[in-house]
Amino acid sequence: MGQPTPATDDGWWRSAVIYQVYVRSFADGDGDGTGDLAGVRARLPYLAELGVDALWFTPWYRSPMKDGGYDVADYRAIDPAFGTLAEAEKLIAEARELGIRTIVDIVPNHVSDQHPWFRAALAGGPGRELFHFRPGRGEHGELPPNDWQSEFGGPAWTRLPDGDWYLHLFAPEQPDLNWAHPSVRQEHEDILRFWFERGVAGVRVDSAALLAKDPELPDVTEGRAPHPYVDRDELHDVYRAWRAVADEYGAVFVGEVWLPDTERFARYLRPDELHTAFNFSFLTCPWDADRLRTSIDDTLAEHAPVGAPATWVLCNHDVTRTVTRYGRADTGFDFATKAFGTPTDLALGTRRARAAALLSLALPGAVYVYQGEELGLPEADIPLDRIEDPMHARSGGTDPGRDGCRVPLPWAAGEPHAGFGGDPWLPQPDGWAAYAADRQAEDPGSMLSLYRAAIRLRPEFGDGPLTWLPAPDGVLAFTRADALCVVNLADTPVDLPAHTELLLHSGPLDTAGRLPGDTAVWLRA
Repeated sequence: MGQPTPATDDGWWRSAVIYQVYVRSFADGDGDGTGDLAGVRARLPYLAELGVDALWFTPWYRSPMKDGGYDVADYRAIDPAFGTLAEAEKLIAEARELGIRTIVDIVPNHVSDQHPWFRAALAGGPGRELFHFRPGRGEHGELPPNDWQSEFGGPAWTRLPDGDWYLHLFAPEQPDLNWAHPSVRQEHEDILRFWFERGVAGVRVDSAALLAKDPELPDVTEGRAPHPYVDRDELHDVYRAWRAVADEYGAVFVGEVWLPDTERFARYLRPDELHTAFNFSFLTCPWDADRLRTSIDDTLAEHAPVGAPATWVLCNHDVTRTVTRYGRADTGFDFATKAFGTPTDLALGTRRARAAALLSLALPGAVYVYQGEELGLPEADIPLDRIEDPMHARSGGTDPGRDGCRVPLPWAAGEPHAGFGGDPWLPQPDGWAAYAADRQAEDPGSMLSLYRAAIRLRPEFGDGPLTWLPAPDGVLAFTRADALCVVNLADTPVDLPAHTELLLHSGPLDTAGRLPGDTAVWLRA
């Protein structure tokens, strides 16, 4: 293929609205029940009308789908369930013609057990040094090499018939790569170039702080520093090399970095490493004014020393949907954790989700919108026999997994399967058509209409800093440029600050012109 002109880094990513596409559940173009690239291409006008600046695609590569595509067998091929590489190239180009850039997902910590490297290693070839193979402990090697636990539950080691064990911080079908090996580093730099040469504008880095391991693979003991596999110093050399590649193309990175230490977190955002990283403290914060303000202040403070923009996200493919989380009365609940049968007030959750949308879109930095959030979708209850997420099985059935936020989208109220396409790979709940995009597009009071209006009006806040305004308890109020955002998280209505124009509200004002509880408003000063 001819190489397209590389993307230009004009700083677009510093304030972009980026829409997350989980391809399998977005839109089904060929009627087989699985979302695909044809479905995404057909919905590009919808995304353009929504007003987003970029699309982040969760892994679309060839995969056995043991973990929703995060078990990659071939980074240079599109999974046949989704389409072809040629279709991906068309999608990237067609989206760019509409002013929408493309961000792809890279999963550097591990590959699929069907990846050629791992298959060769199992066949007795020379490739075992590309992974972490070790003999077991115990008299007969019957115990795992150390005490590391999988993120999905259970030991992080699986024993092979020859007696050796291999490391997988996630599912057994996802063997960890050995990032101390130069071939692993070179392969990933080549993969980056492969996609940048096809016009990709950015890369989201999965589990970005987990790649490097202590070569001795010691037990995780209380207080051990540095940690044997989280946030190790040698990892920064990897991202400096990646940044050099990205700079050749004007491309950008966003890292999935879960770290409680803000100083350590900021190191990933130095000018020669990653451009941005996801902000998980905001995502997991309960609906509480003081805690949200603290999260916002802390986020801005930790980004300031390295000059990186913050990112704001309410939901993604791994957490319970916003409407359901915010509909739970217990503000002490871990909002990123799922639980069977948790009571939810969807009307309350919807009011809060609408207000939270205006809050996040008014903040300085980039905003990520997970597909279906703009439709106000709640978390779906998946029948036990239809759950596919390995977290459910690995937890012994105590964790319902993440499939509830991955149910295929409703597009057309009057069509079979709410217009998604064929019989969906995950069942849509009864009444799913009530959330259909075509119905919401005709309703000026819908969640979709709110998101469209908010994204269109977002430039009113400019690109300057945030200044907090005096406000009653339970109320967040700040100004940026000539615009004000006020969010009332209290139970009683509050008066609006002085302003010249009401730009947008998440719900109606009361008869006295006051802002009700669980409602947000944008004002012009």
